[in-house]
Amino acid sequence: MTAEKTLVFVYNADSGLFNTLTDIAHKVFSPETYSCNLCAITYGNFGIRTEWKEFLETLDVPLKFLHRDEFEKEYGRKDPELPAIFVQTANLLEPFISSSEINSCHSIDELKKLITERLS
Repeated sequence: MTAEKTLVFVYNADSGLFNTLTDIAHKVFSPETYSCNLCAITYGNFGIRTEWKEFLETLDVPLKFLHRDEFEKEYGRKDPELPAIFVQTANLLEPFISSSEINSCHSIDELKKLITERLS
């Protein structure tokens, strides 16, 4: 992937303190019905998982992280199934890893492998 491309990670959750606290409670008390597998895999109850943070630091591509409401505001799109990862080149935003692919991952290792394979 060339330097002018950015990976855009979009969580299936809204931004803000109330939403964050609600998400934490949901992950703790009802993890099987939590709607953002990207969040569930990469974040513990109180922050980013160290293994995920270290993996992101190894990627040789710019990264952007958005919540659903931030994505809608910035890109004007409400259509994609989330969570998802997109690749942005200038003004073009294309799917990189779909919601179903993220939702089929059961661990950080599976998600890291998927991202690494797509980048090569």
